[in-house]
Amino acid sequence: MEHLHICPRFEQAIKMLGKRWTGLIIHQLLDGPKRFSVLEASTSISGRVLSDRLKDLEQNGVVTRTIIPETPVRIEYSLTAKGQALKPILKEIENWSENWIELEQDNRIGQ
Repeated sequence: MEHLHICPRFEQAIKMLGKRWTGLIIHQLLDGPKRFSVLEASTSISGRVLSDRLKDLEQNGVVTRTIIPETPVRIEYSLTAKGQALKPILKEIENWSENWIELEQDNRIGQ
């Protein structure tokens, strides 16, 4: 029997993108920079988990964190070029989900 090898880069990408909420966070940032509170409200992800995922994405070079020196200080998150490169992939997942995923009434996000 032939043993199939998974490309280590593919495996690492799936590991990173497969973390819970990561795809949704990236999808929210496709439209442009967002503040933490906006991401939290639009995704219904707990603040702690959102913070952890944003840190992971920042460490992986997918998201950048910008501090805007206003009063009060404003922090925005946006996608890097590496993160923007995921746009066609996420759009295809969005198209696929619209065609193939049925939502149960009580499983709708944000309701």
